[in-house]
Amino acid sequence: MPEIPELEAIRGFFAANLAGRAIAEAQVRIPHVFRTPAQEFRELPGDVFGEARRRGKFLLFPLASGRVMAINPMLTGRFQYVEREAKLRAKTCLVLEIAGGRSLRYSDERLMGKLYLVPLERLDQIPNWATSGPDLLDPDLTEDEWVARMRKYRGQIKNILTNAEFVQGIGNAYSDEILWEARINPYTPRTKLSEDELRALYRAAMAVMAWATPLVREAMVKDGVLDYEERRDFMRVHRRGGKPCPRCGGAISEITANQRITSFCRTCQPEIPA
Repeated sequence: MPEIPELEAIRGFFAANLAGRAIAEAQVRIPHVFRTPAQEFRELPGDVFGEARRRGKFLLFPLASGRVMAINPMLTGRFQYVEREAKLRAKTCLVLEIAGGRSLRYSDERLMGKLYLVPLERLDQIPNWATSGPDLLDPDLTEDEWVARMRKYRGQIKNILTNAEFVQGIGNAYSDEILWEARINPYTPRTKLSEDELRALYRAAMAVMAWATPLVREAMVKDGVLDYEERRDFMRVHRRGGKPCPRCGGAISEITANQRITSFCRTCQPEIPA
């Protein structure tokens, strides 16, 4: 599932390459993922892109008409910005031909993504938009605000990190990386963590995003073409069960529960005694 590093890399690419460009043609190929009537997307030709934005796991494409195309790629949504002649991926749902020759495409192997077209001032029409927490990279989410928000939640710390009501943009993969960076066991109840540990967790979250985003960008952008395939081979712990921890050399553990894999180092991230 794309998380902040992937989506920030994509946002940055589109902000630099799409702003000011007009839509020449719109093809709705698989209507299943569209939460706004597909016909509205077919009427996009002539509209012009503004600077791409992101909030949580949504990519936002403002348009000169005052509307926003909002896309949550969920688990398997993928973006391309390629030459028009490039072969279409399987399950390509939307194709926007851009004036000047490139093609913006959204494909989704499991058709779980959600595409909306709403007025800029009505983003709250998107389900759960108003009740979700701040984006992790929102400048207003200071370390003090992080700690204050965190104290409202109980339960295991990994579950809180991936709860969009607490903060948006962190998923299963990068929560493992953040917890490893902070040396905190993913199953630790939040109530057992000190304020210093909560602050360390905030700093770890910021450090992981700053470290991962350029690595992802380098992998997905070549010669002005964006062709996103998920790349996670650089991760230190996530999905590296049985391999040595890059910090202490101990074997990385993996636990699967509720269709979610949690990876961590039992030496670097010990359990807190009851």
